[in-house]
Amino acid sequence: MLENITCSKLKNMTLKELLALCEEIREVITATVLNNGGHLSSNLGAVELTVALHYVFDFPADKLVFDVGHQCYTHKLLTGRYSRFNTIRKKGGLSGFPKREESAFDCYNVGHAGTSVSAALGIAKARDVKGENYNVIALIGDGSFNNGLIYEAFNSLRLLNTNIFVILNDNGMSIAPTVGSMHEYLEILSQDDGQRAKKDKHAKIFERFGFAYDGVYDGNDLEKMITKLTEIKERLKTQSVILHVLTKKGKGYAFCEDNPEATHGISAPNEKVTEYSQVLGKTLVRLAEKNEKITAVTAAMTSSLGLSEFFNKFPERSVDVGICEEHATILCASMAAAGLKPYYAVYSTFLQRSFDEIMIDICSQNLPVTMCVDRAGISGADGETHQGVFDLSFLGMIPNLTIAVPKDTAEFEKILEASADFNAPLAIRYPRAGKKIFPCDGNFAFGKWEKLVAGGGKYAVIGCGERALSIAFKAVEILKNDGVEIAVINARFVKPLDYGLLDGLTEEVVITVEDNVLAGGFGSLVAQYYSESGKVVKNIAYSDKFIPHGGVNELMRELGVSEGSVVNYVKAYENR
Repeated sequence: MLENITCSKLKNMTLKELLALCEEIREVITATVLNNGGHLSSNLGAVELTVALHYVFDFPADKLVFDVGHQCYTHKLLTGRYSRFNTIRKKGGLSGFPKREESAFDCYNVGHAGTSVSAALGIAKARDVKGENYNVIALIGDGSFNNGLIYEAFNSLRLLNTNIFVILNDNGMSIAPTVGSMHEYLEILSQDDGQRAKKDKHAKIFERFGFAYDGVYDGNDLEKMITKLTEIKERLKTQSVILHVLTKKGKGYAFCEDNPEATHGISAPNEKVTEYSQVLGKTLVRLAEKNEKITAVTAAMTSSLGLSEFFNKFPERSVDVGICEEHATILCASMAAAGLKPYYAVYSTFLQRSFDEIMIDICSQNLPVTMCVDRAGISGADGETHQGVFDLSFLGMIPNLTIAVPKDTAEFEKILEASADFNAPLAIRYPRAGKKIFPCDGNFAFGKWEKLVAGGGKYAVIGCGERALSIAFKAVEILKNDGVEIAVINARFVKPLDYGLLDGLTEEVVITVEDNVLAGGFGSLVAQYYSESGKVVKNIAYSDKFIPHGGVNELMRELGVSEGSVVNYVKAYENR
């Protein structure tokens, strides 16, 4: 059925046929995600709601803006992308998120939480200014409903004098279970009709912003969704509406329903690795047992960041703020100002949202907050919005901030141990998977690098992080066959640089390797330092462009951050 589905065919289907279509969609999504990796439970929960939207509204003339967008798989299957769905999240294949470049049905690119209502308002305002006539719908989950951007957008609805349709898809989850006062508020609204008076009273908050609130309905009941959406489509001619629906995350797949957090995002089958997050969790628990000032903060990603054990063991020192990264950053700064030792665990791509707070609240006050920056570097299949390749650049410009990049999970543990007594802002950045344990000179010291391969020739490769050093070691082995010796240096602290080691290097050619963009990154700092020294400096990093989805290794090779780039440069220099 899916193979031949079109929007016009969908609108002519009977309820029985639509229900069968929903089951086929679930089967295709489950099989594909288990093979390719991706977001499973969130997509399974949104099947009926998405089918009902496509049955009632007229896409792409009407505009559907997803919040985050990881729940868009049904939408893609219904909009002419079934034949390519098996390529989702693979290099050159479909994106796991809505993408304007991919289809006219994707009206706005997304990937981070909290943007949908602002985007819907902007599109609606453009519609009004241009004298056009179509509906604009923002589909947002209850996890994103915690994000402050939503309320900035709500505050503009009357100001913009336009109408939009917001669907609150409430499944009690973001990645982790939804937390906070807004979640408790939504729970009140979700109670049965015996609480109708209380519900009506609480729903008035949305009216203050200019929305008519309508809820709560079963978002997995296809027939009821079609009826309700048809009714609201008519109301949108004169007013903005918030429709509150409840859905079951993982609907139709028993394991997902029972384990919605574990199946929010699934990795494609790969080699067994040790995740840096596991090391973070175990080490922080050990440190916190000795230091009662240590606290842990996360933004809706407790288990993904390895903090479940810490949260269970030290609940009074654990804070999950929901999807509110800026708030989390200021919370850490203020706790540190009041005498605690906070550790803020966050993905690199989401830390970007807190740049101003890192600079002003943490670093300008020189407060001892440790930011544990997970999924740094290329993250792979989630694409442009999730590649953590900018953190060395935007963090490197901030005064008072020390930046550490461990070479492996063992060194990560050492840096965490040393951080407990470090009384200043610190960022530790690392990828998801730890695959190697490198040799160690046994002289770990805060702010100091180490020489892993002595070399003895005219070339030195300075790498920061596990991936960069893996490239350096592979290049050493390849060039050894040509009689070329290369020193390998572990730049485990990017800021400040180890000026003593840099001053003592006798090699004439210095090659830097990093899992970050070239502009403003580690290599640029080394090049700047050596600018008047006579040294030849070659920087190997990512060029000035957004990086699409694909496998980590294949993307790194394609973008020139590989042992091949080191080898080719050395050979060219030898033959110059």
